[in-house]
Amino acid sequence: MTQSTLTPSTSTAEIQAMDAAHHIHPFSNSGALNRLGSRVITRSEGVYVWDSEGNKILDGMAGLWCVNMGYGRQELIDAATRQLGELPFYNTFFQTTHTPAVDLAALIASVTPGDLNHVFFANSGSEAIDTIIRTTRQYWQIQGKPYKHILISRENAYHGSTVGGASLGGMSAMHKQGAPTLPGIEHIRQPYWYGEGGDQSPEDFGLACAQALEDRILAVGPDNVAAFIAEPVQGAGGVIVPPANYWTEIQRICRKYDVLLAADEVICGFGRTGSWFGSQTLGIEPDIISMAKGLSSGYLPIAAVAIGDRIANALLEWDDEYAHGFTYSGHPVAAAVAAANIRLMQSENIIDYVASDIGPYFQKQLRDTLANHPLVGHIEGLGLMAGIALVKDKSTRALFSDDVNIGLICRNHCFNNGLIMRAVGSRMVLSPPLIITHEQVDELVTKAKHCLDLTMKDVNAG
Repeated sequence: MTQSTLTPSTSTAEIQAMDAAHHIHPFSNSGALNRLGSRVITRSEGVYVWDSEGNKILDGMAGLWCVNMGYGRQELIDAATRQLGELPFYNTFFQTTHTPAVDLAALIASVTPGDLNHVFFANSGSEAIDTIIRTTRQYWQIQGKPYKHILISRENAYHGSTVGGASLGGMSAMHKQGAPTLPGIEHIRQPYWYGEGGDQSPEDFGLACAQALEDRILAVGPDNVAAFIAEPVQGAGGVIVPPANYWTEIQRICRKYDVLLAADEVICGFGRTGSWFGSQTLGIEPDIISMAKGLSSGYLPIAAVAIGDRIANALLEWDDEYAHGFTYSGHPVAAAVAAANIRLMQSENIIDYVASDIGPYFQKQLRDTLANHPLVGHIEGLGLMAGIALVKDKSTRALFSDDVNIGLICRNHCFNNGLIMRAVGSRMVLSPPLIITHEQVDELVTKAKHCLDLTMKDVNAG
């Protein structure tokens, strides 16, 4: 066994060797990663992180879509410290509660749309999705309709990596690993107009994608469908914003067939699109929503499911125990930090800042700086999230062949030139902290253009 002896003077190479020996990374080719060596992040402040070699990097992904209020916020650090001194842990099982969980539940209910007045706590977005799966199915069981259990999701959707979340998501590569997936889940086409709309107008394509939901409901039988679940804007799928008429038609279809509507707000929630939740930005009226990431700005693991009155009242009136939950549901320290995070967002008026100031500036600067680049076929986004489609031919939208991993080439240039921009296949995605300034946006797009130029140089030389 290797003894851990990490100190401030431990070299990067030593840390990388210990990492390779003992740490299995998520969503990584472990062998390839270990051969290259992990980049070691050592500190952070605002919208920047530093690695062990002293390189300053603008974090264009807010960690993993989550550090919405930026790094080093003393208000959140203090909230954790105070709560650790008062009550570092107690569970919410066995007819027990504590004030951090109660306070946070009330705060969440105060900012969620519609009648989403009840909150169930979990620890990650994946657990929140599993909670939606179980809760929507249990609702129909309480209603005397246990056969109404099928859930419909979308191709290329990401809903986490637990067995439930991966099954519900629509990423085929994930379905192949750890198969078989859960039964009772169906998938329909995604509303990705630029990549799949062909000659259709966005409006016609939006209607066609919504019609796919009605077609699938009819194919499996309306009496068998429990819920339709989707992200307001697909995040990990590449930041795909649906046509403007898509959600209106989706809601009409769900109501027509009495299918519950679930919104996965793990990425879109807490200001990312310029509203508290993406559902508000896009006019969605969900029956239930999942949230995580920005709930605590990533400072501590916590997630939640906000449940509308229709479902919650059925659970409350049902004279039996709902056998679902987690040891750390509503963890007092995580809850205290999340509550402090929401209050910090309110005190700094961050929603309006994203909606009317930095969000529009970010979207404009991306397009003004990058839209004419020969690699950039299309830019889409809302608020402080954006997807950039990299193409071989702008006029035909033709992609690069599989042997040219254009996204990976661009991502590596970004990391080596002071910018974190994520690759999703051939799409580059951005999701910077919500507290980013105009000057920092300018720095981000300037670095992005430089890295696209370097990528183009590699392609031309290849």
